[in-house]
Amino acid sequence: QVQLQESGPGLVKPSQTLSLTCTVSGGSITTNGYYWTWIRQPPGKGLEWMGTIAYSGSTYHNPSLKSRTSISRDTSKNQFTLQLSSVTPEDTAVYYCAARATIDPTWASWGQGTQVTVSS
Repeated sequence: QVQLQESGPGLVKPSQTLSLTCTVSGGSITTNGYYWTWIRQPPGKGLEWMGTIAYSGSTYHNPSLKSRTSISRDTSKNQFTLQLSSVTPEDTAVYYCAARATIDPTWASWGQGTQVTVSS
């Protein structure tokens, strides 16, 4: 079974770049038909899709965040990463990585989430 685990700093200063890593176990991030996604939830708000990297390496970004986000992967480590530049306190949120598969649209696997606070 596919499991995901986020890692990264819990505190980031304004204007810095936030970098988070999602480590995947139980399956390969290059498996055909799998999509690997970053989602966040600011305090008191709903879930926000940030971007996705496909099994092929293609990336898709939320247009509202596209200029600040970069999603990449390290296939040798079975990890994918999120970089969010020029952070502000409004980027404070719980950040999740998640997986979906086209072979079964009802299936998804989520990491437990990691709290990131942007503060000086």
